[in-house]
Amino acid sequence: MKKRKLLFVIDSLVVAGAEKSLITLLTLLDYRKFTVDLMLFAHGEMLEKMLPKEVNILRPLNYTNFTHLSPYKALIYSAKHLDLKMLNSRIKYSFNIRFKNYNNVQKARLFWQCAANVIEENSVYYDIAISYAQGVPTFYVADKVKAEKKFAWVNVSYRLDKKEAEYQKQFYDRFDKIVAVSDSAKDIFLETFPSYNPKVQVIYDINNPQFIYNMADAYEGYNDDFDGIRILTIGRLAYGKGYDIALEACKKLKEKGINFRWYVLGKGPLREEIQQFIKENKLENYFILLGVTANPYPFIKNCDIYVQTSRFEGFGLAIAEARILNKPVVTTRFDTVFNQMIDRKNGLVVDMNADAICEGIMELIRNQNLRNNIIDFLQHEKKGNVEEINRFYQLIG
Repeated sequence: MKKRKLLFVIDSLVVAGAEKSLITLLTLLDYRKFTVDLMLFAHGEMLEKMLPKEVNILRPLNYTNFTHLSPYKALIYSAKHLDLKMLNSRIKYSFNIRFKNYNNVQKARLFWQCAANVIEENSVYYDIAISYAQGVPTFYVADKVKAEKKFAWVNVSYRLDKKEAEYQKQFYDRFDKIVAVSDSAKDIFLETFPSYNPKVQVIYDINNPQFIYNMADAYEGYNDDFDGIRILTIGRLAYGKGYDIALEACKKLKEKGINFRWYVLGKGPLREEIQQFIKENKLENYFILLGVTANPYPFIKNCDIYVQTSRFEGFGLAIAEARILNKPVVTTRFDTVFNQMIDRKNGLVVDMNADAICEGIMELIRNQNLRNNIIDFLQHEKKGNVEEINRFYQLIG
């Protein structure tokens, strides 16, 4: 039987929800039936080492390599090849984003407007091409890939203003199906693009409990001798994850005299700002930035409470992983939270502010009966959703 050619495209394999979901999907694929190429726009991130050996990572784009050159070497390269197009694209994009605080959606549009004309097409004809993230991966699959079928994943609460919606519609028009990772993510996407309703469907981010159990037993995680309450948060150090809420809640817990440490796995643009807050409020021994790791599961397994202070999530994969490892969750009431949370059953869903987060944590610390009931519920609720791979197979035919 001839294998079908699949292409997946994602920005990079940083340690984040969509990326871990893609890794899990790729580990479950039947490679007797498929060959898989993977296109990345940034290479060398931690999750690459977790890819199945059958996955072929495509070489970096010429423009990706060019953007890694120093300005001097970029100029020499352009002069040597008698071609200033990539240099002009790079200068134009850098100039555009330097003087205004653009969000990620706007940056993706500006990048593609500046660079699309110098990014080469993929020469392979695929049976299926999948953009596994919004923005540049979606633009790339629409513009630069030839395939019998094209599918676009939406794995965040994707709200667009009129200008961004008008720009992105030309790309989404060229996809056969659009896949949202939760019912709420689908509803939010359709607020912007109601005409796409017939071609939007839901396939949840895939969790494989056995994989998580095995990884959680790999080592202990924490390397300190702290004997108080361990709180853990996982997520990119960015506005959407609500670290300002977490920091204020941490400050309040300290003021109440609680013996705790709040650990964070993640990296991102707010690291310096977070570190400054920690220093100014003397939280060095309370709010601990651990950076990133390819295996967060020992940290989840050995924490006491998992906390998510997000403003928005497409699904909330880290919460799902904490639930698999039977950890009580305190989470903000973001758009998609009730796709998996049952308030006061498998955790606490609270208002999106520091007081509410603090009180939720305090309740789990002080109310041992509630905490035990939540853990008991977690131990008996359904674990994971590897059956979602069947929805994927149905999608691609």
